[in-house]
Parts: sequence; C-alpha cells; structure tokens
Amino acid sequence: MDRFRMIFQYFQSNSESVMNGICGLLALASVKMYTSFDFSCPCLPWYNMAYGLGIMFLPPITLFLCGLILNRQSLLMLEEWRRPQGRRKKDLAVIRYMCSSIMQRAVVAPVVWIVVTLLDGKCLICAFSGSVDPEKFVGFAGASPVQAQQLLAKVPCKDDELMRNNTSRKAVSRYLRCWSQALGWSILLILIVAAFLARWLRPCFNQATLLQARHWSNYIDIEQKIFEETCCEHSRLFAHKCILHFFKSMRQEIKLHSFSLPREGEEAEGGEDLLQGTTDQDQVNKLLKMWYYEKPPLDIS
Repeated sequence: MDRFRMIFQYFQSNSESVMNGICGLLALASVKMYTSFDFSCPCLPWYNMAYGLGIMFLPPITLFLCGLILNRQSLLMLEEWRRPQGRRKKDLAVIRYMCSSIMQRAVVAPVVWIVVTLLDGKCLICAFSGSVDPEKFVGFAGASPVQAQQLLAKVPCKDDELMRNNTSRKAVSRYLRCWSQALGWSILLILIVAAFLARWLRPCFNQATLLQARHWSNYIDIEQKIFEETCCEHSRLFAHKCILHFFKSMRQEIKLHSFSLPREGEEAEGGEDLLQGTTDQDQVNKLLKMWYYEKPPLDIS
C-alpha cells in the first residue's frame, strides 16, 4: 500500500512530465491506430469525400478532446476563469499561459494523425478522386461527364472490374498522392519552423512576465491538490467524529445488549482530539462556500 502511495505522490508532484508522457503515448497510439486501420473507400461519387475527410479529421478531433479531458489543468483553467473575483484578483496572463500549455499538449496527437494520413495519401485519394479534371488523363478523356465521374470515384478501388484494366487509374492515384504528401510535408515543415521561431524568439520578450505566469500556474495546481488532500483529511476526521458521537448517544442501548464498552479513560484518550474543530454540516458548507466565493488573497504577511 505504501508503494502505491509513493507512486501516486510521484505522479502528483510531476504532473507536467506525466502529461507530456501521456501526449506522447496518444501520438504513438494515433499512428498505430491508423497503420492497423483497414481503409476501404466506398468508391461512390457522393460518399468518397465524406468518408475520406471523415477518416482524416474525426479521429483527430476525438484525440484532441481526449487530450483536453486527460489534462488536469483544463479544469483548473476553467475554474480559475469562471470563479468569482472575491478577495483574490484574477490574472489573465496566468489563464492565457495555462490555455497555451493545454493546447500545445492537446494538439500533438491530432497533428500526428493528420500528417501521417497525408503522407500515406489514401484518405486524400478517396476524398478528391472525383474532383480531378478527367481531360488531363487519357483514360477518362473520351467518357461522358457522368461516366467520367463514376470512373474517377472508383480510382481508390484497384480491384474493381471497371478500373482493373484502366491505364489512367495509377496516374490519378500518383497525382493525388503527390499532392497529399506535399501537403503533409509542408504542414510538418511549417510546424517545425513555428516551433523553432517560438523557441528562439522567446528570449526577446519579457521573461519576467513569463516566469510569473508559470509560477502562479504551478501554484494554482499545487493549491488545488493540497486543498483536495485537506478536504479528504477533514472528511475522514469529521466522519470519525460522527461515528464516535453516534456510539456515545447509543451508550444505554449498547449496555442493554451487553456489548463491551471502552473505559472512560481510553475513550477520552482516543477521541478527544478528534472531537474538536467543525462539528456541524452547515459549518462545513459555509467554509467551502467562503473558499469558493472569497478565496483569501495571496498575502500571508
């Protein structure tokens, strides 16, 4: 039990490292999901685009929401933004810093999914095969517009009877795959350049403001953890008081049923300290309400 408690305390004290690890695992899981996914385009003119774009963008949205849900600071940021002003002022710079940190971690897995799908090219071929100009390819140039649309929609299905012997199918696939890979590498290059500029231009800005935002962001996280631990400890003590009070009030009935009772000295020695402090539900509710509406100022001098 002590070992599990030590592991839990380690995760609590290293929440940022844990979140970075979770984001990395989500990114790896997204790649594994896509590589093991059996992609089968419907090869119908009005369904190809919906299916291809759905596979490209719906899983990233799901991964993005999972990243927000798993990030503890998401709830802390919303609570800090929505809480009443009270006796403690709200610092918008801290909220912006928390939001930026949350978004940076949450977009890792979605970006990996989109880049991998673009470099693979299957989704874009399925989605935009019907949008290619048939006049650019010999195998579709002589067909009517309706026939050309149906044939182009079947380009992703290489086992289809109509496309098995069509010489232009591979040309259309190569054309769209080139565009898909070029788009994927461009997005990857833009992200790398943006990360490079953000890292190297950061010292040009006010570092004192950044340090303050980072410090108070960590403080909000730690304060919430300590508050929850304190509430758990108080709940345990309050429950202990209620149980002791119940058995004291049932003393006569316990004597009637011949249960053995602790001696007076032992009872006083074990329960006197636990019977101090708040002794009423309304008192506890009032304290919690005061903590929410009138958080004490960050000045303990």
